Amino acid sequence: MSVTRLLTSAALALGLASAALAQDKTKVGFIYVGPIGDGGWTYEHDKGRLAVEEHFGDAVETVYQESVPEGADAERAITQMALQGADLIFTTSFGFMDPTLSVADKFPDVKFEHATGYKAAPNVSTYSARFYEGRAIQGHIAGKMTTSNIVGYIASYPIPEVIRGINAAYIHARKVNPEVEFKIIWAYTWFDPAKEADAATALIEQGADVILQHTDSTAPQAAAEKAEGVITFGQASDMAEYKPRPRVSSIIDNWAPYYIARTQAVMDGTWESQQIWHGIDEGMVEIGEITDAVPADVKAEALAMKEAIATGEYHVFTGPLKKQDGSDWLAEGETADDETLLGIDFYVEGLTAEIPQ
Repeated sequence: MSVTRLLTSAALALGLASAALAQDKTKVGFIYVGPIGDGGWTYEHDKGRLAVEEHFGDAVETVYQESVPEGADAERAITQMALQGADLIFTTSFGFMDPTLSVADKFPDVKFEHATGYKAAPNVSTYSARFYEGRAIQGHIAGKMTTSNIVGYIASYPIPEVIRGINAAYIHARKVNPEVEFKIIWAYTWFDPAKEADAATALIEQGADVILQHTDSTAPQAAAEKAEGVITFGQASDMAEYKPRPRVSSIIDNWAPYYIARTQAVMDGTWESQQIWHGIDEGMVEIGEITDAVPADVKAEALAMKEAIATGEYHVFTGPLKKQDGSDWLAEGETADDETLLGIDFYVEGLTAEIPQ
């Protein structure tokens, strides 16, 4: 064999080996509802993506698309990612549920993971965090620290996840402060800094000295920073740039361990459809640092509640509790089952606002 033919054969073999190596990489995709720099929800999901890259190194390739609107645009984006060879796709917003199911039906060999949804399929899993556990702790601190007895709540959409959070925060604020009142503004967005800032400002003008949010940007924190004596809580991410106040603590969504585990399952060929709902106990919900702006006794109570929730000693929704209309919901000592919580569409007694239809 001539030297030229030998070199050509070697180059071909090297090329084929490189192609095989590239083909062996597991491709993991992420569809985001907001920008990765939102400082909240999408920022934390993208931290999970980066953790996958760090954990697996050259064995994976990750891709993402940010700021994908819920609806038809989502279906197009998910389809494109599947066509580009993704082995596993995480779709990270409630409104991506039906588009995920639709695309999954067309790509049976691709594995899909949908965040916060409830519809599964043989190649679609669902996963969510028990954010309401963190909201209960925030409600306790809010009830103890408000001086106006008015707590403002910026809500995104009237879905069970958001309604659960409002109820959890209110129940625990009212437990320590029977005079507390919640004022709720529905922003009808997950991420819109201008709308979120306007909502925070409107609530402060209505007398709220505590702002809770179930939206994704830091705009409410910035609005509260301009007002005297108002405290806030980070949503989905630590939002630590606003501590020690107005941001006095936060709910942090830690997706990294789940993303790593599910990527490993695809690599191992052990991935199966499942429905996961994890909380403080499993580490998917973390409580950010409670700053010294919170009185020491209140901080101690909040941390004790966190521990009791983590060990299963305490359930956030424990009776006696009534529904907003005064009808009985949970008897003394009775706890809410997951099926009820996953579909909850009512407020608890004491909340005066109406849930939009």
